[in-house]
Amino acid sequence: MNSLGLNEQQLQKIKTQPGFIAALDQSGGSTPGALKAYGLKEDAWSNEEEMFALVHHMRTRIITSSSFNGERILGAILFENTMDRDIEGQPTADYLWNVKRVVPFLKVDKGLAAEKDGVQLMKPMPDLPALLEKAKAKHIFGTKMRSFIKQCNGFGIKDIVSQQFRAAREIIEAGLVPIIEPEVDIHCPVKGEAEELLREEMIKNLNELPAGAWVMLKITLPDQDDFYADCIKHPNVLRIVALSGGYTREQANEKLRRNHGIVASFSRALVEGLSARQSDAEFDAQLDRSIQSIYEASNT
Repeated sequence: MNSLGLNEQQLQKIKTQPGFIAALDQSGGSTPGALKAYGLKEDAWSNEEEMFALVHHMRTRIITSSSFNGERILGAILFENTMDRDIEGQPTADYLWNVKRVVPFLKVDKGLAAEKDGVQLMKPMPDLPALLEKAKAKHIFGTKMRSFIKQCNGFGIKDIVSQQFRAAREIIEAGLVPIIEPEVDIHCPVKGEAEELLREEMIKNLNELPAGAWVMLKITLPDQDDFYADCIKHPNVLRIVALSGGYTREQANEKLRRNHGIVASFSRALVEGLSARQSDAEFDAQLDRSIQSIYEASNT
């Protein structure tokens, strides 16, 4: 362990190893869509508990697949419900690390507030201290929290970044590494200009962090290649990952290849093509192809 109480092996893996992060963190609002893409319609469950059991079965199938391991996958982001469940008799986070050598992260935000000043801030997180304490006890390495930029509005973007970094400081204090995710809508009419304001605010806030305080950034693939090069080099940035943000896997991989030093943290693009109807062999083969293509795009 280091001075922050982080697992040193996990820290070095995230910092230095080639690979990408699997985002398996669809929560209550996005789970029906994830299950539908997997081939399960809403009549497959009759209440929320059954829905979460089905999505855990899907995630278990992904995580236990022979294609899913720490050789190509650095980490996996979990929803709280998944963290609280077991895989093959071990808590999910322990299974990920002990069996697969994949570093566990936890989604901690409670969803998005209504749009104001062209952005959607995170909803309040009054239970964050208790959740961080639980995550630490369950051997989670880091967290993820998402907010959403829809328009190029300087006030809104400043608010988004300020809110993210306020929470990030609390997460660092709790001995975890925060993934800060201020997603820019790929349909934003002046996406490139919004990204310029965002980068400026992020660097300003990064410069205010104390030495040795690690954060990760999760960004929308930018209009301009290598746009976040200065952020990658920042001494407080452990790693920068990119979301697929509505692009197909092929489009996202193509954009990712052109952004050197950034690796994927794909959700929908990772599971694209997987189906409940596939045999285990078909499922594993499709997942293997997905993982390999994202791994190759991340390794530039």
